[in-house]
Amino acid sequence: MGKYLIGCVGVAILGLIVLALIVFGAAADSYNNLVSLKQGVDAQWAEVENQYQRRTDLIPNLVSTVSGAANFEKSTLIAVTDARASVGQMKIDPNTAPTDPAQLQKFEQTQGALGNAISRLLVVSENYPDLKANQNFLDLQAQLEGTENRITTARNHFNVAAQSYNTAVQSFPSMFIARMYGFTTRPYFQAKEGSDVPPAVNFDNLTNAATAH
Repeated sequence: MGKYLIGCVGVAILGLIVLALIVFGAAADSYNNLVSLKQGVDAQWAEVENQYQRRTDLIPNLVSTVSGAANFEKSTLIAVTDARASVGQMKIDPNTAPTDPAQLQKFEQTQGALGNAISRLLVVSENYPDLKANQNFLDLQAQLEGTENRITTARNHFNVAAQSYNTAVQSFPSMFIARMYGFTTRPYFQAKEGSDVPPAVNFDNLTNAATAH
């Protein structure tokens, strides 16, 4: 009888050990998955920052080129310069995606203001034949158009990565690991009407204008 009880206790202990190993393994898998997904979100955020920075870096050359045009609207140049300055004052860690929706919204607003100022400048430039025949200006327009496309792509990729991560953070049973280790959801970029369309640049018209002059 004693041996039987000892055997039962041994089996129970073994069962508990096996169960503990299973639970630990599941918890470890959940933790590793959350880490991997979070790193994916941060990587996509870094790419978003990189593309926005690329656009910002084009501004000084653009302003310098445009300011050379006679009687170019100073208010338009000032708007671009001021918007670029506001972007520079918006400090967000480029290596870690924001957790505060309000912070991401402010980031979007400052970047959107710069994008609008650039679009306005390109529209105004249509009234200046010298600019439309300036190869440096045409090159900058092409670079800006390409950058806007990359920004849109980077934002979309970020939202996809954030959605996968947020799903894991809020799903059972990984939600318990997320709470235990401080994994929090990440806000998304909010799509706005027309935000998926980069600033229009009619290269056919620009080419014709350059040829005509």
